[in-house]
Amino acid sequence: MKVLLVNGSPHEKGCTYTALAEVAGALEKQGIETEIFNLGAKPVSGCLGCYACMKTGQCCMDDSVNEFLSKAAETDGFVFGSPVHFASATGKLTSFMDRAFFANMWSGQLAYKPVAAVVSARRGGTTATFDQINKYFTMSNMPIVSSQYWNMVHGNTPKEVKQDLEGMQTMRTLGNNMAWLLKSIEAGKAVGLALPEKEAPVMTNFIR
Repeated sequence: MKVLLVNGSPHEKGCTYTALAEVAGALEKQGIETEIFNLGAKPVSGCLGCYACMKTGQCCMDDSVNEFLSKAAETDGFVFGSPVHFASATGKLTSFMDRAFFANMWSGQLAYKPVAAVVSARRGGTTATFDQINKYFTMSNMPIVSSQYWNMVHGNTPKEVKQDLEGMQTMRTLGNNMAWLLKSIEAGKAVGLALPEKEAPVMTNFIR
């Protein structure tokens, strides 16, 4: 089993990475393979609404989004992490998730895979960012993994984040909880437990 942890920060080894690495460490102790997928400093464009992904399952812009979608098919769980920028996720991660999750609407390859959001801030804006990221999951049939507190850390540097003892413990608990859920899903598959039956989608516009 494998978990892909997406780092939405422009800093490859900054505060968000520090939080994600703590989650990854807990997962690896439980025998779960991990990979931290850094978006880095390269710009990520927003969705063009061209619907090319509806036909191909891939975005028309061949960048980190398509790299992620290719990895997602072989991945069992996900964590999306972001620093707080003006009480929201980074523009880069927002653009990335808009495109990845829009493509997923047609492919459905993320459905029923455990997922979690992790946020990092010097001080405030964490709960708004946490809520924003979780909204992608709740319309994608993805089980959301919780922890002993909201998945956030505080600090202005990686060193300060490590001093947030409650935040670090929350990250480890998150990793342990995700490992437990992944193993539970695997055990269910082993005894023939089927996925929930899906109804045909119904689209309702508010003007009708």
